[in-house]
Amino acid sequence: MKRRNLLKIIAGGLFVNLGKIVEAETTKIDTPVVLSTWHNQGQTANKEAWKHLQNGESALNAVEAGARTIESDITNCCVGLGAYPDREGRVTLDACIMDEKGRCGGVAFLERIKHPISLARRVMEDTPHVLMVGEGAQQFAIQSGFPLEDQKLSEHANKAYSNWLKKSKYEPQINIEQNKHKIIPVPNKLENGNINHDTIGIIALDKNGNLSGACTTSGMAFKLRGRVGDSPIIGAGLYVDNKVGAATATGNGEEVIRTSGSFLVVEYMRQGFSPTESCKRACERLLEMTPNPTDKVQIGFIALNKKGEYGGYGLKPGFDYTVTTNTIEHEKRIPKAILD
Repeated sequence: MKRRNLLKIIAGGLFVNLGKIVEAETTKIDTPVVLSTWHNQGQTANKEAWKHLQNGESALNAVEAGARTIESDITNCCVGLGAYPDREGRVTLDACIMDEKGRCGGVAFLERIKHPISLARRVMEDTPHVLMVGEGAQQFAIQSGFPLEDQKLSEHANKAYSNWLKKSKYEPQINIEQNKHKIIPVPNKLENGNINHDTIGIIALDKNGNLSGACTTSGMAFKLRGRVGDSPIIGAGLYVDNKVGAATATGNGEEVIRTSGSFLVVEYMRQGFSPTESCKRACERLLEMTPNPTDKVQIGFIALNKKGEYGGYGLKPGFDYTVTTNTIEHEKRIPKAILD
């Protein structure tokens, strides 16, 4: 290999480990670019988002389109109406979106609406508000032309819920949440071994150099009725500053809310740190502040700055994300972890 080509590989910031692309400190590419949390669903989201970016559309259109593809997947355990329900057996959805102008919108505790990310955009564009929740958000959706979907659980969600009821011995009709000594804890992991809970967070930089982001989820499986995590909260699950960069989070939402995690990542980038270093520092801050045992917490951040540099970091190993550019086709990235 020629020395010049070797230097290009080193400058690219990547090395190969067991056939997987592992992230180095900072990776810089040309616009456009799109990143999504988790490779298993991120590559699907990126493929759809990339179509819009390639056509010269805005990052805002791209991230919304990417999120909608995952919301439409009825087999997804963690996003959309096919996802696992709360402990009352009802699926509630959260989402938010933010564009290059600083406009943002979110919905939380939303039922029977297929595309919460699109409703979040309606909140952003058609109302003076940022966050709408519950029955009011559903009413706004219907008034905005969104169809009201069936309440029925998907086949895989119903099976998981039935098994959870047996193992937890939870009886919704007794309403045992009223007794604080009998509250059944939310499981750390799902039956398939996956961590409870993941989201799809998407951030993009379009050919005009503008940033946008989206985040959508069904929240923790078998959560207390009414629980809302970080995903619909601007500054926690998602934050975009078009002068600096964008960041999004996945994992235990309570910890991200506690630290205003995505905002914190962007602020570190504002100070001049790389996206990877910014995500790392946010994980370190989160680790310092969490009152919960670390074996019960997992967080992952991804970030993209105005220059087109991107990166990520996790609290623990196991987190990955997907990146797509003109020269990178929906590839998996494995960031480092604080507790590696």
